[in-house]
Amino acid sequence: MPETQISPDLPTPAGPYSHVASAHGLVWTAGFGPQDPTTGTVPEGVEAQTNATLDNVERALAVVGLDLSDVIKATVHLEHLKRDFAAFNSVYAERFGEHRPVRTTVGSDLMDILVEIDVVAAARS
Repeated sequence: MPETQISPDLPTPAGPYSHVASAHGLVWTAGFGPQDPTTGTVPEGVEAQTNATLDNVERALAVVGLDLSDVIKATVHLEHLKRDFAAFNSVYAERFGEHRPVRTTVGSDLMDILVEIDVVAAARS
């Protein structure tokens, strides 16, 4: 049976959805942006927003006892794909280290943020 969870350690969902869902050994996160979970503030610049977004993804994974090393697929949305890809990619590579999950990166209208990321992770046995 699928299980969904909302965490007080993450930004409040902007709609009727959960932060994390799990089923059949897989975990999906909602799409997270760079909003600080406590204050709602958004840092300036794509590097800072990428770090803040990945902090939120890590918080979501922690809800189910996982971390970035468990990620098998990432979907990334950039407000300014051509302009910001290199800077985003540098931060992303640093945060994931040698781990290289498959990834899709697209340009999207993100309504006042520069980065949004959702992931699929494999649950630990």
